[in-house]
Amino acid sequence: MSTRQELKALACRAIDARRDEIVGVARAIYVNPEPGFRETGTAEHVARKFAELGVPFESGIAMTGLKGRLQGGAAGPCIAIMGELDSHIVPGHLDANPHTGWAHACGHNAQIGSMLGAGAGLLADGVLPVLAGRVALVAVPAEEYIEIEYRNGLRKQNRLEFLIGKPEFIRLGAFDDVDMAMLCHTASDLDGRQIGFRGSSNGSVSKFISFIGRAAHAGGRPHDGINALNAASLALQGIAMQRETFREDEYVRIHPIITRGGDSVSSVPALVTMETFVRGRTVEAIQAANAKVDRALRAGALAIGARVQITTLPGYMPSFYDENLVDIIKSNARDLMGTGCYEERRAHGTGSTDMGDLAQIMPVVQPHVAGATGVGHGADYTIVDYEQAVINPAKLMAMSAIDLLADGAVEARRIMTEYKTPMTRDQYLQTARSFCSEEEFAG
Repeated sequence: MSTRQELKALACRAIDARRDEIVGVARAIYVNPEPGFRETGTAEHVARKFAELGVPFESGIAMTGLKGRLQGGAAGPCIAIMGELDSHIVPGHLDANPHTGWAHACGHNAQIGSMLGAGAGLLADGVLPVLAGRVALVAVPAEEYIEIEYRNGLRKQNRLEFLIGKPEFIRLGAFDDVDMAMLCHTASDLDGRQIGFRGSSNGSVSKFISFIGRAAHAGGRPHDGINALNAASLALQGIAMQRETFREDEYVRIHPIITRGGDSVSSVPALVTMETFVRGRTVEAIQAANAKVDRALRAGALAIGARVQITTLPGYMPSFYDENLVDIIKSNARDLMGTGCYEERRAHGTGSTDMGDLAQIMPVVQPHVAGATGVGHGADYTIVDYEQAVINPAKLMAMSAIDLLADGAVEARRIMTEYKTPMTRDQYLQTARSFCSEEEFAG
């Protein structure tokens, strides 16, 4: 029987043999960006690659998601290797779609390439038959939590419940047969290293807000109107004046945008809409900050005599990563890229990811890999080194899956035994749903 190192060498050679094809996937997705729950072309591309690789799969999960299945030679745990389908919306991005502003400003195109590459490696002759368990190759939609009004419309049409991909996968049962998960995310700030490990990060709720006033001639009879934009402006000031009340160790972040500010410059704005996240390190911090935001929204409406409709929806759960899985990734990174290849920054991060939602019910790991330049979600973020951003992560995840499922899956079973799962699936869904509320306040 082959040793783990021999199996890993087989997988890496198979990935190298398909290097141009794997990188080509990432490049093709980059030039055809699609935001969450709209990734139809990207999903079709993944489906074609699954078919070419001979991977059985199902599609249309949470509208655009896909899940391929690789079967080992014996029964055992299931390891998910994931990539995210969606782009962001950054109209000023150097490669944004000129009509829509859609752009891959976070490197998810590289993730899809590395997920498919890892699958190609595990399909090398002689690898899967000696593994105990299964590998799920998962393409998840909508990691970026954007277009809240649009997605809330999908929710009202009963096309989805949660507005981001992994929670919706959890709700639909797409992770019910998965025991642990991994994903590699590109980064541009690793201080010259090739891979990095972050600490915990914020969770959040999302909010869609409508201020409703009364239209009137803005020049001739403004006194007959109720200015919804003034109500929204006062609410924004109220939120800003709460900032000194947020404790530093709670890492609260609130960043609203106005998505509609009126209809005509000569008419008193009768409808103004806003979107915002309320982020924090813990569920309790998010709840407390959210209550303050709601007070400010009501206060803006009250001062002007407008109405405000406040829809609060589940966002991301706070995230953290399993140390046993981190150790496996580190070990393979050293073998692949040499001692000193990784950078550890285990401080808390104030961004958010729906890997935190998955971490509530199973062990997960999400290392950050180099290969990008620019500011994440910014106009200059792009992949410049596809070997580092796509090929090395594909090898890392294939090698780590082999470590987990070789020798009767002893490592995977150990990790499953040692992991203290914060919630069951049902408890997670109950907690996420508890954030959902709709209110109308007549000022």
